[in-house]
Amino acid sequence: MPRLLEVVCLVLRDIDGCILATQRPAGKLLAGLWEFPGGKIEPGESPEAALRRELREELRLEVSAPLRPLRPAEHLYDFGLVRLRPFLVDCAVRPDFQLTEHAEARWLPPAEYGSLAWAPADDPIVEELRELAAEVRRSA
Repeated sequence: MPRLLEVVCLVLRDIDGCILATQRPAGKLLAGLWEFPGGKIEPGESPEAALRRELREELRLEVSAPLRPLRPAEHLYDFGLVRLRPFLVDCAVRPDFQLTEHAEARWLPPAEYGSLAWAPADDPIVEELRELAAEVRRSA
């Protein structure tokens, strides 16, 4: 049975539909791949509390807005099974943040959501976001 890693991530979306993507640093697992910021849920910690803690640690970012859950995603890596719980936050203004763990960050417009080499666990989330963006375009 593979080791289960419970992980949370933030999908931060601005008023234009751009999402924040962060790149994993050299020397870490999945180096160079893109992901949504977040991290492991500690024992006894709720997913929401874990996400707020991880954002403070990784981005020096405080998120007080409500966290809207998206569909969880799972991926079996050679180091274990990652169960990723994404939360969406819409922001009217892009917040200031400071990268402490990642090599780079980018705001991606909807047409470019699939343009990066995403970590495999994040791929289903990117696909869900593309579907949501397409629905918005159809209803506009």
